[in-house]
Amino acid sequence: MTTNLQSIIAQMTLEEKAALCTGASPWTTTPVERLGIPEMIVSDGPHGVRRVPDVNAMAVKSLPATCFPTASCLASTWDVNLIHKMGQALAEECIALNVDVLLGPGANMKRSPLGGRNFEYFSEDPYLAGEMAASIIHGIQSKGVGTSLKHYAANNQEFQRFSISAEVDERTLREIYLPAFEKAVKQAKPWTVMCSYNKVNGTFASEHYHLLTEVLKNEWGFDGLIVSDWGAVRDRVAALKGGLDLEMPGPQERRVRAVVEAVRSGKLDEAVLDESVRRILNIVFKAKETPKNGTFDVNAHHELAYKIAAEGMVLLKNNGVLPLKGQQHIAVIGRAAENAHFQGGGSSHINPTKVAIPFKELQTRAGTAELTYAEGYPRDDSFRQDLIDQAVGLAQAADVAVLYIALPTFKESEGYDRTDLNLTEQQVALIKAVSKVQPKTIVVLNNGAPVAMSEWIDDVAAVLEAFMMGQAGGAAIADILFGKVNPSGKLAETFPLKLSDTPAYINWPGGAGEVRYGEGLYIGYRYYDAKEMPVLFPFGHGLSYTTFTYSNPKVSATRFKDVDGLTVTVDVTNTGKLAGKEIVQVYVHDQKSGLNRPLKELKGFTKVELQPGETKSVSISLDFRAFAYYHPEYKQWITEDGEFDILIAASAADIRHTLTVTLESTLDLPCILDKESTIREWMADPRGRAVFGPFYAQIEAQSRKMFGGESERYGNEGAIGMDIMEMMNDMPLVSVLMFQQGTLTMPAEEMVDGLLMQVHEKTGAPAD
Repeated sequence: MTTNLQSIIAQMTLEEKAALCTGASPWTTTPVERLGIPEMIVSDGPHGVRRVPDVNAMAVKSLPATCFPTASCLASTWDVNLIHKMGQALAEECIALNVDVLLGPGANMKRSPLGGRNFEYFSEDPYLAGEMAASIIHGIQSKGVGTSLKHYAANNQEFQRFSISAEVDERTLREIYLPAFEKAVKQAKPWTVMCSYNKVNGTFASEHYHLLTEVLKNEWGFDGLIVSDWGAVRDRVAALKGGLDLEMPGPQERRVRAVVEAVRSGKLDEAVLDESVRRILNIVFKAKETPKNGTFDVNAHHELAYKIAAEGMVLLKNNGVLPLKGQQHIAVIGRAAENAHFQGGGSSHINPTKVAIPFKELQTRAGTAELTYAEGYPRDDSFRQDLIDQAVGLAQAADVAVLYIALPTFKESEGYDRTDLNLTEQQVALIKAVSKVQPKTIVVLNNGAPVAMSEWIDDVAAVLEAFMMGQAGGAAIADILFGKVNPSGKLAETFPLKLSDTPAYINWPGGAGEVRYGEGLYIGYRYYDAKEMPVLFPFGHGLSYTTFTYSNPKVSATRFKDVDGLTVTVDVTNTGKLAGKEIVQVYVHDQKSGLNRPLKELKGFTKVELQPGETKSVSISLDFRAFAYYHPEYKQWITEDGEFDILIAASAADIRHTLTVTLESTLDLPCILDKESTIREWMADPRGRAVFGPFYAQIEAQSRKMFGGESERYGNEGAIGMDIMEMMNDMPLVSVLMFQQGTLTMPAEEMVDGLLMQVHEKTGAPAD
């Protein structure tokens, strides 16, 4: 393939090369018929195929396709095998609808629950998001259809998303906002990666040489093409230099001319253009290896969408009212029962093949029970007391009330962020009024991100988080309510008590062209752990109609080398009377590290199905990265010798077992000491300690003599009322020596230079 591509590139004119790097239409690449280069067709995703019938149109009704649940529900399944099957189904629909590359999945972090596009993203946790993204990519590409991993990078809000600069430090990028992309690229090898609209630290993502070329292509080994988000390119030549291969949408004749002129003037090296052409051609020809025709099994894919919805829905609260049984009159309240709210607004909006209407699905399962219906709330944000009164009347006369509450599109959609976590005023008033007269009130939520519940949750009997559930979600809700399905989903993000508790609150959404990621590493449960802050529902939370116990926890070794990794094993027993599935989570806590780290971080999980009374042993592997953190001075992931706690958990707030292990780092790190390094840093570095250690006692004694008296340590006995060495330890060594210049035989700077020379030569010999 490489030889053939080089031959084709050699035959292409400069104008043809430039044209190939820009779309021919909103959904196709530019063909070159004389050289046998076909067009490639792409389509919006990521939870369905939004194939428009006319590739020259953007916002028109798409061809019918299966609308699967959105990413917030997918991640809550914690089931990578199920998500892989969804990927295969998506590929089958792409093949039937003549699509070469599906634009998805989205792997950005949920920095704030206000993000308008959060329903399209998996999680607040990079490990979980990366596992989900890799799985769906594997599934789609196993059928010969490409994917476009998006939106790279730091695309965490809709406010000024075309221009805002995400100001984020390198360590936070590496540990929070890039790992999901990294895992997906390395494990699943997506055909394309889509850059985001925003700037990252002042540079547009479409022109970001560090992120696109140095990190994505060179460091991670990405060998596909990088495509722009639609309309993300400001300067086509700068984008090519940065590493962006394909600009979409097209046609863009002015952009093509700009590239041609840049090459002819010497502003752009033609070799850079040729590399982008090679990457594009490689994917175009790979796509054509899969014939596109035929049909897909509409019913089978609808059933798969049902299974995913049923596995992803999370039972947040249940006082025993669920599953429903024996009720003779069920009041069904809420317009979402008749008008299913199953997907979000924007570019991912799917024209479904069929839709399971929640109220009808309840009717088919209710047996002899009577079901009555009240709208409860209007489509808009008006307040209608008459609808509430009608609902209250039905609820009073019923044995149980089921409220279907959907967060409306005017509050949550691509294109704009939410302004609060609230349901509408009408919806809150409805829940409070109904629960006041009916203690057996069940709330079913359709939303893509957390909502506030503190005003009413104590007054209702049960809450089922059904998310944006896909076209078959109405049936999944009914089967969970009636107990045909035992809920097994767990939250992939924290539900906070209130908006002001959230990590990004004081830095959201930014202004004057930039948003500062002031919370750094501490998003989601990492933040709530650090603050010891209560939440509404923790990350990883989800109830079942049965119960599980964890026992016999083990690790493969109590002392191990980082390169060998570790295997964690635990027995899980279903101690209830119903079959069910449990999600076992493993978090890692570093007892002591050179830089601050979150209290714990998710590093492994598995989902296990158990019959009543059954016990299964599950194993979860932890690799080098499970124990490493990114050190900005070393510019790499590092491990450190020491003790780590392995936390085996049912949620971030439900730790069942803790095991302590000792890690031995195999890294031979370069010395990063310099003239500004503190005494504490010299003593923490093995080479620095070997060289400087012999001087430490001498400096300590001299410092105490100068400031506090030779034998005194603490201030109320000394001259200046403080512990001198606690201050000195965090001063640069050169500054400390300057205080003692009169006792030295050489200037302080020369002495430090000499010590540094010995350190970097790795002699370990003390200085004279």
